Amino acid sequence: MGKSTLLAHVFEELEYITFDDPTQVVSAKSDPKHFFSLITPPVIFDEIQYISELFSYIKMEVDRRRAKGLYIMTGSQQYALMQNVSESLAGRVGILNLHGLSLREQYGDTFTEPFVPSKEQIMRRNVQYTIGRDDLWKIIHRGSYPDLVKGDVSRDMYYGSYVKTYIERDVRSLTQVGDEWQFTIFMTVLASRTASVVNYTDIAKEVGVSAPTIKRWISILIAGGIVTLLHPWSRSIEKQMTKTPKLYFLDTGLASWLAKWRTSQSLEGGNMAGAFFETFVVSEIIKSWHNAGREPTLYFYRDKEGKEIDLLIEDGQTLYPIEIKKSATPASSALKNFGVLMNIDTEIGPKTVICSIDKPAFLSKDAIALPVSYI
Repeated sequence: MGKSTLLAHVFEELEYITFDDPTQVVSAKSDPKHFFSLITPPVIFDEIQYISELFSYIKMEVDRRRAKGLYIMTGSQQYALMQNVSESLAGRVGILNLHGLSLREQYGDTFTEPFVPSKEQIMRRNVQYTIGRDDLWKIIHRGSYPDLVKGDVSRDMYYGSYVKTYIERDVRSLTQVGDEWQFTIFMTVLASRTASVVNYTDIAKEVGVSAPTIKRWISILIAGGIVTLLHPWSRSIEKQMTKTPKLYFLDTGLASWLAKWRTSQSLEGGNMAGAFFETFVVSEIIKSWHNAGREPTLYFYRDKEGKEIDLLIEDGQTLYPIEIKKSATPASSALKNFGVLMNIDTEIGPKTVICSIDKPAFLSKDAIALPVSYI
């Protein structure tokens, strides 16, 4: 995701040690105490999840020096990295999630607040660009990884190599996957279900494994930052966690490649266009929060009658309801489900429809349509 390039640019004066280098791995694992004694912080450790032996030494040095910024650590295997962090460095480390490039980053937007569709934030936004429909779908189809945004590589070659490397390097280190091809089929099946409620049994039948295996494999994709789950909103945390969640890919380019949408035109005109537009919006909202150093609290709403609201953002004591429609001219039907919130004893923010409109527009006296550029 460009971690090394980012660190080299931001901290160009620091010593940089990468554990993608086999010689560094051998040196650190064979005699970690001696290896660590040769290092003078501040220093960058890239892909440190491979060297769990160093974490105890980092802990001792951090405790001894009582200083911040001594060690900057990165890892592409989030599960392995966070396991070591939680065991050795709890309370001593700050964590940043690095996604693909957001629309704000791609268009040079300097607005840094996490997206909340409050009246105050909408008034403060001064978006200097518009994204044409064709350009938007090219972005959704291409994805947000830096090399693809720069146009340096072929999309098909990039994602083919990415998935192969991810399975061979990351997935195999976390679980027993006997058949790499079967795991690829699993990812393809999930991509065709992005922005939908997870049905573990149906997915298991389609992939040819058990439902518990599907749950375990999805947890691996979550740990790797490939997908995320949104739980249905409820006042009861227990109910939120036990009810069936919705699954979203965090990069629409990867999902569209896995689902075999070969062009942006076919994706826009296909039967999954709405799901991919929704996936794109949710991923952009998540990026806006993580890029601001905050963890978003996102839900969807579904009641017993099947009425649904695509997204709820909880910020403080306020719930912000959002419908996501790919149309540039959302119909009044886009507002119909907002009425279910009248019976909720919680402060409700402005009703918002995120769509392909060019600029903000009121749909009613208490509902506004926003373009994706406002995320």
